[in-house]
Amino acid sequence: MPEISRFFGIIVLMFASDHNPPHFHIRYGDYEAIITIDQGIVKGTMPRNVLKQVFRWMDLHKNELIANWERLQNGEEPQKIPALH
Repeated sequence: MPEISRFFGIIVLMFASDHNPPHFHIRYGDYEAIITIDQGIVKGTMPRNVLKQVFRWMDLHKNELIANWERLQNGEEPQKIPALH
């Protein structure tokens, strides 16, 4: 599984076979959601406090997320992104 980060029980994933727009998947317990990198559009369900942490993390690592998306589209492996502390 292409896990790129994990923090506070939140797992962040990116998949090579995914479609545009650039996005990532998050899992937290039984919850799953997809978040677009550029606009922060959320599909799925996630507790509000978890989304708040994910958006904070995303703001810190937006360039790395885009770089990982491009790597995956080019058939390369994504790089790990530091966890939120």
